[in-house]
Amino acid sequence: MFSYYFTLGVRSLRRNPALTALMVLTLAIGVAASVSTLTILHVMSANPIPHKSDRLFVPLVDNGSPENWVPSEGPNDRQLSYPDADNLLRSGVGERRTVMYNVGVAIEPPRSDIPAFSSTGLAPTRDFFAMFDVPFLHGQPWSAADDQRAADVVVLSREIAEKLFGDASPVGKQVRMKGTPYTVVGVIDTWAPLPRFYKLIGGQRFGNGEEFFIPFSNAIRHEMVHNGSMSCSGSRDPGWAALLASECTWLQFWIEAKSSSDRAEVQSFLDSYANEQRKLGRLKRNAPNMLYNVMEWMEEMKVVGNDSKLAAWLAFGFLVLCLVNTVGLLLAKFSVRASEVGIRRALGASRRDVFQQFLIETGVVGLVGGVLGLVLAFAFLALIGMQSKGMAAVARMDLQMLALTFLMSVAAALLAGLLPTWRACQVTPAIQLKSQ
Repeated sequence: MFSYYFTLGVRSLRRNPALTALMVLTLAIGVAASVSTLTILHVMSANPIPHKSDRLFVPLVDNGSPENWVPSEGPNDRQLSYPDADNLLRSGVGERRTVMYNVGVAIEPPRSDIPAFSSTGLAPTRDFFAMFDVPFLHGQPWSAADDQRAADVVVLSREIAEKLFGDASPVGKQVRMKGTPYTVVGVIDTWAPLPRFYKLIGGQRFGNGEEFFIPFSNAIRHEMVHNGSMSCSGSRDPGWAALLASECTWLQFWIEAKSSSDRAEVQSFLDSYANEQRKLGRLKRNAPNMLYNVMEWMEEMKVVGNDSKLAAWLAFGFLVLCLVNTVGLLLAKFSVRASEVGIRRALGASRRDVFQQFLIETGVVGLVGGVLGLVLAFAFLALIGMQSKGMAAVARMDLQMLALTFLMSVAAALLAGLLPTWRACQVTPAIQLKSQ
């Protein structure tokens, strides 16, 4: 019986083409608008590293000045000072640790046909690559010994490696950066976690990643200027050494534990470390020491902002408005078929049979609206992606959202069709037969 009613639903689309087209278009626009915003929200809030997100932690100790501090205002900054980062790096806490900051340098290509160009990269420790599952196309990360001796080594992105050396492996070759020859030890493959959770402070949270990686100790040795945000609660002396000794916060730190159950152990260590530093006259605010896993860190940094959530609610509000209009159009469509319903009822069809038939017809409308809505959603996402590289990275639909588009369209049509279908079932056969 379902296949028969479905066939009737397909045929009914041709009865009043103008009214049917208006219903399908109204439903498609509402579904496309809501799915587009929901797709962006889905990508932005997705777990970027689900298999270990509960054992990767960002530690924070508040080293701000106690003057005029209100505890409800939260920590001084969401980064660490060099003394704290260096102490945590040497502590041995967790299975892996990495500290990082953004750097920008001029690269002098080995090829004469390419002029020097500026490039942005990251200065982490060796553990960075294993912590965040960075894939390698050629070579490997630098060694622990390279970290200790601040070696002039570099890991290139695939894009930069191909620009400088073509398709051949550049491992073992040299490239001059900031006037210093660096030996290439590896090339990472395409790696673009969404969002770039490992470095939410400074730079783009979505879009292209770093173009190169050098050891953190090397960047410190070469006094490479920090390319990002910095917070200093008090004055400091000029110079690189003064920056390293200051309480200015400008470094981002991650700890990887062996399992999520080790969180309490990491927190205990962080509390013990803060207490020791207070005995040395630091961390005078005596604020709580914070530890965030990946998803908590994304929430703390408001990766999904209130404006994105508001846009999603407005889109669903627009969908409700489209459903109200669809209800009116379905009432008009079914009202002209009162005589047909009266004859069917007189021939023995029950109200349940009529309800099933008309509801399946509205499902057919929803299915057609879903196809058109999918096309419009891709168009909307393409327009959104044209705004910036960051938006282009999140404005893409996966299989989950593809299935949701059809499910939402059919569900919306069925919801809109409940009242018109119920009204159609209330037709009195005798009155309709007398009017014929």
